[in-house]
Amino acid sequence: MIVLLQVLINWCLVVPILNLYELTPTFTILDFIFMTLATIMIAGGGYVINDYFDTKADLINRPNNVIVGTDISRGNALTWHLALNIIACILGALVSIRIGVWIFAFAYPIISGLLWFYSSTYKKMFLLGNIIVAFLISIIPLMPVAYQLPGQMNTDNPNIINGVFDLNLIFYWSLGFSIFSFITTLFREIIKDMEDYNGDKESGRNTIPVVLGFKVSKIIVISLMVITILGIIWVWINFLNDLISATYLSVLVILPLLLLIYKTLKIKTKEDCHFVSSLSKIIMLLGILYLFVVRYNLYLVGNE
Repeated sequence: MIVLLQVLINWCLVVPILNLYELTPTFTILDFIFMTLATIMIAGGGYVINDYFDTKADLINRPNNVIVGTDISRGNALTWHLALNIIACILGALVSIRIGVWIFAFAYPIISGLLWFYSSTYKKMFLLGNIIVAFLISIIPLMPVAYQLPGQMNTDNPNIINGVFDLNLIFYWSLGFSIFSFITTLFREIIKDMEDYNGDKESGRNTIPVVLGFKVSKIIVISLMVITILGIIWVWINFLNDLISATYLSVLVILPLLLLIYKTLKIKTKEDCHFVSSLSKIIMLLGILYLFVVRYNLYLVGNE
């Protein structure tokens, strides 16, 4: 999902918009590969350390899927975590230096540290862990834009010099996908907490379902889903207004979200939570694939 999101943001959004303004991408394929690999390594390290600290709860929530402490020793898990994060920081520093914005290199060790503290401490706190994960996921769509634009600002292209190139076009598009990623990740994390209720309660975690109960958790999750639907409709009315977008978003995003709301209302068992969580992941994927529609619409604009 991470790779797909970054690839589509770059090649279905950033590059086509640059082409509209006759700008040549300065963020090379090699740079993009380094950035994406660094992101994957950070995420992988985050999963490893999360499993390391989650062993007790996972033995209750999903005993057949516990890896750390069974297939992989806890010591080896820490080694993998360290190795993945070192590689990520090296790749992140390399690509940051290559584009001339070295300060970006500090983001990787900061995020790595944040994921460590999330797994060890923050996820036990009420709501904070959910917000941190959603925030980190929301950064992913912004990264190709953040790495591409500095090089564009240093070119002597007339469209840059004369202010013809509108930075807001790329920024608002990527921000839209960032907000979508944040909200959908947030309600999916709460659903996963509902699924993991028994283990989390036994481990002393103050998740939303443990503190507020399933009824209030459902209300929060459904409210976030409704906000997502209303946000999509608002964006279409104010910025899109094309039939292809209306059809895609209505059939492949809004209708599944309505189904998700219905299934959330009907949650009674752990299996119900797992189904809703899986369906929410599919909706996130369908939201990402809308970038193909974006690319097609930008192609039409460029050929008018």
